[in-house]
Amino acid sequence: MKADSSSPEETSEGCPQKLGEKGVKKIFFVLKTGSPHPPGPKFLLPQGHLELGSGLRRSIRWTCCPCIPQKSPLQTIGEEQTQNPYTELLVLKAHHDIVRFLVQLDEYRFASAGDDGIVVVWNAQTGEKLLELNGHTQKITALITFPSLEACEEKNQLILTASSDRTVILWDCDTGRQVRKVSCFQSTVKCLIVLQRLDVWLSGGNDLCVWNRKLDLLCKTSHLSDTVIFQLVAPTEESLEWDILEIKRLLDHQDNILSLVNVNDLSFITGSHVGEMIIWDILDWTMQACECNFWDPSPQLDTQQEIKLCQKPNDISIHHFTWDEENVFAAVGRGLYVYNLQMKRVIACQKTAHDSSVLHVAKLPNRQLISCSEDGSVRIWELREKQQLAVEPVPTGFFNMWGFGRVNKQASQPIKKQQENATPCSLELIGDLIGHSSSVEMFLYFEDHGLVTCSADHLIILWKNGERESGLRSLKLFQKLEENGDLYLAV
Repeated sequence: MKADSSSPEETSEGCPQKLGEKGVKKIFFVLKTGSPHPPGPKFLLPQGHLELGSGLRRSIRWTCCPCIPQKSPLQTIGEEQTQNPYTELLVLKAHHDIVRFLVQLDEYRFASAGDDGIVVVWNAQTGEKLLELNGHTQKITALITFPSLEACEEKNQLILTASSDRTVILWDCDTGRQVRKVSCFQSTVKCLIVLQRLDVWLSGGNDLCVWNRKLDLLCKTSHLSDTVIFQLVAPTEESLEWDILEIKRLLDHQDNILSLVNVNDLSFITGSHVGEMIIWDILDWTMQACECNFWDPSPQLDTQQEIKLCQKPNDISIHHFTWDEENVFAAVGRGLYVYNLQMKRVIACQKTAHDSSVLHVAKLPNRQLISCSEDGSVRIWELREKQQLAVEPVPTGFFNMWGFGRVNKQASQPIKKQQENATPCSLELIGDLIGHSSSVEMFLYFEDHGLVTCSADHLIILWKNGERESGLRSLKLFQKLEENGDLYLAV
């Protein structure tokens, strides 16, 4: 089970609620264990500064590490990025170590956390630091929101944080107060999930524990070593205790599972360190499709329909998934791949979307995608359909040179096969945000308030829509002039 701070609901890692034969409420969820392999070295280290104006002018000095082999060409974009709205930025400083987690609290606020053990609450509109929450003594390993009860009069925003100090703390983000703290863990808690419908939350590490809102332990399992599907059984009239039952062990992956998402009510997807992507059926826990040995996005003839996406064994780890109703967007090594659920094939890809491993991806409106990487960059992509060219038959032979005789049908077969195997869509780079000097861990999309990124350089950057911000400043100026009586209309 992998915590995703951007999707704290139970659907981010678990499967939908089911009803047993006797009306017993059951929750099925997957727990994955095993720590991921350490990230590879950074090949390019950006240094310098960034100047933003109408067209994202940048001045970056790159230092290349010695004795590093050259990479394949990386797609670039010019300085005039006409489709990139983020032309202004605010640099937020409060952390003293790597910032790994961001979570949206409401329409105007978000929280950040990382290896310095502190949680900071920010105003997403102004970049103002609102609160600093201190309580952990080591780095924070998980951060999620904790919704208030609907019947509760106080609607304060709560969050849960886990740390390497083997504690979990419940915070009130409106007051900065530490509500409750759990210190009975035998190992580090690496992930947290809230099951709001059952009003419980789960912690995962070496043990899987179920807790109520008062932070009382309800049940637990221990000695986890494989990726396992568990069933959470809620209390009934016959049994007043919570229970966790093991349903199935997922042994089909060849290596550690790094990412897991629920794509709909019937399927979930897992991705592994060696580039395997498996689509699972939620009802009977069987494989619907398996894509492995990723490097050539052309359909294969075998029953598994294997799709190879990346060429190097150390560059095929699937670090993150996001999805919509039609597609799954996968961060595979340094590349981005769009997998269509209905066609069961890759429909678009960028094998070298970044200069290093892609850590986080998210779907934006208008068929756009955003990604961040260990190379310190944040990039915006647009999914476009390719124009299909008509297949022209190729005449062969002496008489066909002059227009006589019948056309050789075999000559056009390679062209037809090439068009059938080609991806029907493309990912086009429309924006390149360069402001961080180290690995960008994740980001939050705040719609009108912009984009928030956090990095190993200890910084948080709030990227703003320059056109919108300019309009707001002009509006405030006119309102101030009107209030002071200094605004006159020329007739």
